[in-house]
Amino acid sequence: MYVGIDYSTDVTNKYNQLATQLDALLIGESNRYANLSNASALLNQFFDRINWVGFYLMDINDLVLGPFQGLPACIRIPLGKGVCGTVAQNGTSLIVPDVQAFPGHIACDAASRSEIVVPLKIEGQIIGVLDIDSPELDRFNENDRVGLEQFVDVLIKHI
Repeated sequence: MYVGIDYSTDVTNKYNQLATQLDALLIGESNRYANLSNASALLNQFFDRINWVGFYLMDINDLVLGPFQGLPACIRIPLGKGVCGTVAQNGTSLIVPDVQAFPGHIACDAASRSEIVVPLKIEGQIIGVLDIDSPELDRFNENDRVGLEQFVDVLIKHI
């Protein structure tokens, strides 16, 4: 059962608490979409200064919109296109301080200015990406990358 947490001000502890809360929230549920939905809702509560958080899932050679929190979004993103498609193709997390400076950025929401995308991998195979957008420039940093990769590692156990 979900219980609100007063996240620590220490960044590492904050992300450890988030990962622990995700694990507790998803324990006993095997439905991928339910778990991705709750994961996106938890991240939406956790982060301030964001305008979109959610998942894109692999569908042959495209990413397809999955569970999310925010305004309506692009439905399909080809592999190698935009930030999400680039991460799905390369398999490594990406922090984009200014999306307008990213070659081929796909603007689903004109208010988005920075972005972080983390791949979802099962046994080395990309199954999708976690995407978080912010209306602020340079919103995300290496601490966020490390913390979100930890979050995704926990999530993968439940999907």
